Amino acid sequence: MATNPIIKLYTAKLSPPGRAVELTAKLLGLSLDIVPINLLAGDHRTDEFLRLNPQHTIPVIDDGGVIVRDSHAIIIYLVQKYGKDGQTLYPEDPIARAKVNAGLHFDSGVLFSRLRFYFEPILYEGSAEVPQDKIDYMKKGYELLNDALVEDYIAGSSITLADVSCIATIATMEEFFPMDRSRYPALVAWIDRLSRTLPDYDQLNQEGAVEFAEICESLRLKNGAAVAAK
Repeated sequence: MATNPIIKLYTAKLSPPGRAVELTAKLLGLSLDIVPINLLAGDHRTDEFLRLNPQHTIPVIDDGGVIVRDSHAIIIYLVQKYGKDGQTLYPEDPIARAKVNAGLHFDSGVLFSRLRFYFEPILYEGSAEVPQDKIDYMKKGYELLNDALVEDYIAGSSITLADVSCIATIATMEEFFPMDRSRYPALVAWIDRLSRTLPDYDQLNQEGAVEFAEICESLRLKNGAAVAAK
């Protein structure tokens, strides 16, 4: 196992992908030097940040000069570089790893993308709309994940990076649009299991999810007032 340096993490508490990185680092016992990025203030568009990530997204890590972008790439990197032998977060077995990879792609391609389609127009385009089709599309993600949870965790009987990524997004989605918990028993049990199991869960994930939903709704109402005043 490599020695543990202090890794710079450029992120925002509001960001589900950023919170996934923080949860992973906590599981690995890694120290992070958090560099706050205020998306609403445009910190991700500054020349300094664009040198780190021309795609202007967070999170980004600087690990002693090694720059890694995208939360899914980051958490895999952290486990592969700093994880102990025999760790199960990103297993060596190709079959088990394929299940984890599928969960990671489900987060990026289904869960987070659907959440982003809802909040980005509010944050960046002055929208005040609550499009029902986007809400329904997002809630479909609850159903898809619920039906896929045939064991305690996404890829088996222990926590993996798939769970860490998906819970950061799901917790945020539910703060935006609470699910009918009676419809998704496997998903609810999984959420409750992770909230009890992941270290510092409330601080590292739930608080940011709540804050993000509150800020987004406040901004949506402000956008609506601005449109009405014209």
